[in-house]
Amino acid sequence: MPSEHVAHSHRGESLRIARLRGVTVLFPGARALVDADVDIPAGRITALVGPNGAGKTTLLEVLAGVRRPTAGVREVHARTVGFVPQRTRLPDRLPVTVHDVVSVGTWGRRRPPRSTPSAAKDAVRLALARMDLAEIADRPFGSLSGGQRQRALLAQGLARHADLLLLDEPTTALDRESADRIRAAIREEAEAGAAVVCVSHDAALIHDADLRVTLHEGRIL
Repeated sequence: MPSEHVAHSHRGESLRIARLRGVTVLFPGARALVDADVDIPAGRITALVGPNGAGKTTLLEVLAGVRRPTAGVREVHARTVGFVPQRTRLPDRLPVTVHDVVSVGTWGRRRPPRSTPSAAKDAVRLALARMDLAEIADRPFGSLSGGQRQRALLAQGLARHADLLLLDEPTTALDRESADRIRAAIREEAEAGAAVVCVSHDAALIHDADLRVTLHEGRIL
């Protein structure tokens, strides 16, 4: 049976924010991950690289706690975890604004000591500004372009002020300006002490990463 341990620490306090030991994930007729060991340090960008179907997203989902491993140990030493998937399944007709989507990042967030009631609002406002979305905050999310949606989802993760920020292909199919803005925000989060983990095929993002974890057929090379 898999084992899981979740501890809580202040942002950047622990050198190792998360680790997996012997993690295996089995799907019907397939092995998505096999005996995976990985350490995720604070204040660093870790890129998960490899071909499609290598197990990168599955590893990210295990770190996020949204997928339970078939076997192995998951340890997380983070007060908050932010998970930004590659695609959103929100229906285009759902009556939510950009501001609403970004605000979700503050739900259930553990507030630091002496935080004010307006801390969540400030976090949303800052995240919108960092992703250049302030002027369209009241627009329906379903009306956005693909690049704008991706920036809104990342803003949601930024608003969470996560110790462990997990991103699945954050710059895929984006224009150069949007991709540059997202890469800069990722670096800023790491420099602020967060452990950032990105699944990516973006050569520029991979080059900028501090660490690379290469997967192939469910195994870490």
